[in-house]
Amino acid sequence: MDIGATLVGQTIAFILFVWFCMKHVWPPLIQVIEERQQKIADGLRSADQAEKELALVKKQVAQQMADAKQAAQAIVEQASQRKVQIIDEARQEADIERKKIISQGELQIEAERNRAKEELRQHVGMLAMSGAERILERSIENQAQDDIVKKLVAEI
Repeated sequence: MDIGATLVGQTIAFILFVWFCMKHVWPPLIQVIEERQQKIADGLRSADQAEKELALVKKQVAQQMADAKQAAQAIVEQASQRKVQIIDEARQEADIERKKIISQGELQIEAERNRAKEELRQHVGMLAMSGAERILERSIENQAQDDIVKKLVAEI
């Protein structure tokens, strides 16, 4: 065999091999590679979209947290105002009750004073009668004495 014929045979075999590979092997490989590239591209797009959604969700969470803090602050402020209002109402009620107790005490004191004055008047009347008895050196009947004491008390 001649080296030229071997080279021609090998060249023909190589060309047939390349043609066979291009016809039957390369298309499925290219298709698999393209599908893989498409999946990778889809995955990257999904990752980008998920990243954007994550950023959006973080913003929403931050906004909700700020809103919740404001709402909590408003509730605390309302509670403070209500506390002040309750304290003021209690203070007013206590003031009213204090005035009521003081007025009742004053009424009791006035009644006690009047009673003491009445007893003093009766006692003064009795002393006056006793003094008058001594002066007159005679005894007055109890009924007459009571009448005289009552007249004296009324005059005093």
